Amino acid sequence: MAAAPNKLRGVNLGSWLLLEKWMVPSLFEGLEATDETTWCAELGPAAADKLRAHWNRFVTYEDFAWIAERGLNAVRIPVGHWIFGPDYPYHPKYGSNPHPFVTGGIDVLDKAMDWAARLGLKVMLDLHAAPGCQNGFDNGGIKDVVEWHTRPEYLEHSLVVLERLAERYRAHPALYAIEVLNEPRWDVPTEYLKRYYLAAYDRIRKHCPAERVAVVFHDGFRSYREFLGFMQAPAWQNVIFDYHRYQCFDRRDIDSDIYQHMHKASGEWRDEADSINAALGLPAVCGEWSLGLDLKVVSLWAEGPYNHALEHMDAFQEHVAYRGYAAAQLLSFEKLYGWFFWSYKTETTPAWCFRESVERGWLPARYA
Repeated sequence: MAAAPNKLRGVNLGSWLLLEKWMVPSLFEGLEATDETTWCAELGPAAADKLRAHWNRFVTYEDFAWIAERGLNAVRIPVGHWIFGPDYPYHPKYGSNPHPFVTGGIDVLDKAMDWAARLGLKVMLDLHAAPGCQNGFDNGGIKDVVEWHTRPEYLEHSLVVLERLAERYRAHPALYAIEVLNEPRWDVPTEYLKRYYLAAYDRIRKHCPAERVAVVFHDGFRSYREFLGFMQAPAWQNVIFDYHRYQCFDRRDIDSDIYQHMHKASGEWRDEADSINAALGLPAVCGEWSLGLDLKVVSLWAEGPYNHALEHMDAFQEHVAYRGYAAAQLLSFEKLYGWFFWSYKTETTPAWCFRESVERGWLPARYA
């Protein structure tokens, strides 16, 4: 086993094994679907060929090689609860087909793990969409539905998927961490969430010892202070705390100018990182962040107005603004154990596309 890195510097492989409409709108053209669940249900038998072609095209070995060549050392790979095929509980959004999801994603994940190992990249596997949906976002699998915490079979299936991932990749040299649930919504009860996190830790540890694989949990859009004293050593080992930071969803952020955005990133977020490091007793990562400041590009639900800090800038000013905003964030997130940009690639916007942001000079070209 290779030595653990001193710091994780990575990128998310979003909308690859879990579709997000705003990132790959070409796949959704002419459809009513808003997420992978309704996309598969609406397309029916036609979904398989379309999605498998996307899997083969959207991220390739050459992309992994490009990531490694930049000096990044990790990728975070979001997956849906259907990754292993049709053993998942039914949801009414599936319609008449109890198992609408396309099979074969696990074979793609196998290849991704092998590519990462060949290139020396660490992988954080991330249960991004749980049965019943944990957040109501398209990235949770079913937009506008938040039912994951309402039925015990949804929770149990989530645990089964985590255990199967742990068992499948327990000896794989690329497996660095498993994140037990992405972005459970703020109104999922904290105690319910904690019980799930503890159960998930136990399921993963049945197969993956602490010296090999980290267990990651998300803050659930609540203060890290709600997790003070939670999952501490020596009873729990190699646990990582994950939180995500964006400045394009909240109205106060949307109405900010670029100087306020940079001040928040380099000031508030620096202080937050220092506080977490001092108080939480766990290493922390910012598992998602971006250069995105324009709500209109990313949102399937917001009604506007869609003002943003860069809308009246010329090309040179916009370039400087993105570089400054990127640097302000990186300097804060470098205080943590690690970070993962969202995302490696999109069809729609360079501010959310790591590769294009690097190629435009907004993000650094080297990370080691």
